Parts: sequence; C-alpha cells; structure tokens
Amino acid sequence: MMRAMSSSLLLSAVRRAHASAQPPRLTRLALHPPKAVEVEFSDGSNFNLPAEFLRVYSPAVDSKIRTIGGEKVISGRRHVGIMSAEPVGNYGVRIIFDDLHKTGIYTWNYFYHLGANKFTLMRSYIKLLKKHSLSRDPQRRK
Repeated sequence: MMRAMSSSLLLSAVRRAHASAQPPRLTRLALHPPKAVEVEFSDGSNFNLPAEFLRVYSPAVDSKIRTIGGEKVISGRRHVGIMSAEPVGNYGVRIIFDDLHKTGIYTWNYFYHLGANKFTLMRSYIKLLKKHSLSRDPQRRK
C-alpha cells in the first residue's frame, strides 16, 4: 500500500514538474518596425526583442550563413530592420527583415526562450564576433 501511494505521489510530482517546464502562453505580440518585437506571456514576462538580436538568432537553416570552425556566425546586422511579420498557424510568426531574410519561423516558445536568455545570448554573440575578428556593424562598401 505504501509503495503504491509513494509511486502515485512521485508520478504526480513528475507531471507537475513537466507542466511547469512548459513555457507560459503568449498573451501579446506587438511589432514595432523597424526596430523590435515586443512579446508578453501569461506569467507576466514582457520582452522587447531588437531586430538585430532576432535576425542573429533566427531559427532558419540558411545556406548563406557563414560558418567558421563549425560555428554559425552572422555579422554586420547592427542596423537590420524588421519590415513585416506573417502569422504561421497558431504557433508562430515569420519575420521579414530588410536584408530580405524571411525563412525563420519564430514559435511562441522560441520567443520566450530568446527573451528569458536575451542578455546571455547577446553576450555570447558579441564574444563570438570578437573571437573571429568580426563586427556587428555592416562592412563598408568600397
């Protein structure tokens, strides 16, 4: 009896932990072209995600992305802008950037991940650029 009860409690605890591991529900998405997307979630989290950050962390698999030593490196996007966004089903949005990138689908969960980890991700991005002697600024035309 005790064994059945404790396994039932364990199962209940696992279910609660799994449910709490799911990101909160998106409650608001506001496009602020050309500079940012603002997202708000059911837990009260509100994130302002700049265009450069969204472009660099695009979930798209893009053959135009430069890889150096196996690392995905996108540079020169400091001034990239958001032109528009299109809904994709009931789970995400496709953002169209002014550098004509438009293949990434940002899910609501991915927006939450980006917002919750924005500072760490941005710091990693800047370190990666420095490591490869690249810049956030676009290359000057000759």
